[in-house]
Amino acid sequence: MTTNNIHREEACCPATEILKQLAGKWKPEIFRLALDGPVRFNSLLRQLPGSNKQSVATALKEMEEADILVKTVVQEKPLHIEYTLSERGRAMVTVFRSMEGLLG
Repeated sequence: MTTNNIHREEACCPATEILKQLAGKWKPEIFRLALDGPVRFNSLLRQLPGSNKQSVATALKEMEEADILVKTVVQEKPLHIEYTLSERGRAMVTVFRSMEGLLG
């Protein structure tokens, strides 16, 4: 099998695509924290030691674009933004928990 065929097969593999969408700095941790319900940006910064605003904002944006998270502007005082798992993100929970089970 040539390298080109391997790359085409990987590109067509749903598992590879899902793992790519959850790969990257902070994404697995953000996903894990969102399992418990809505998360706010500043809360994420506090719960992700070593993170910074730019890297967390980038991860959130990419996860929103991949339809893993939904961004909601909450019209309360003070105005704030929450991120929750989308329907697609909730569908990944079983797989994510299964992977966690492999570790222990």
